[in-house]
Amino acid sequence: MSNKIRIPTPLQSVTNQQVEIEVNGATVGELLVDLETQFPGMKDRLRDDAGKLRRFINIYVNDEDIRFLDHEATPVKASDEISIVPAIAGG
Repeated sequence: MSNKIRIPTPLQSVTNQQVEIEVNGATVGELLVDLETQFPGMKDRLRDDAGKLRRFINIYVNDEDIRFLDHEATPVKASDEISIVPAIAGG
């Protein structure tokens, strides 16, 4: 199944300035693997050395944080809106 993932500005340098990327998969995890395959530098930005999503990377499906759903096992439909949102901290 094909979906589009919205890419935040800080990560668009990895996607050749593309704001949305077409990816395939039935779960968020599968979509991310496809994204990382298409743009190899993306994996280093999204995952830590253990292969887990970095804690400051938030993934949303239809405005729902996947941490409150089934994490990377969250199923997706073609109509779902998928967004990567890096956390912003400051003081």
